[in-house]
Amino acid sequence: MANHKSAIKRIKQNATRRAHHRHYRSAMRTQLKSLHAAIADGDSAKAQDELKKTTSVVQRLASKGIIHRSQAARRISRLSKAVNAI
Repeated sequence: MANHKSAIKRIKQNATRRAHHRHYRSAMRTQLKSLHAAIADGDSAKAQDELKKTTSVVQRLASKGIIHRSQAARRISRLSKAVNAI
């Protein structure tokens, strides 16, 4: 357990930040599920629309530092490839 003031403050900051990041990460996963559902249905128009939304969410998280920019690029690339394969 933390013994000095700055360490106690750091623990509180980390807990707040973790909760904040979990919210964004959960929203990203929900968006990914809707895109995967559209891809599975084979609906090209819906998949294109969902891809646009998903790309926006993933890039926003990368810019905030919640996910790494390489991970964001990899996800977007793979999703684009899957949508184009429909």
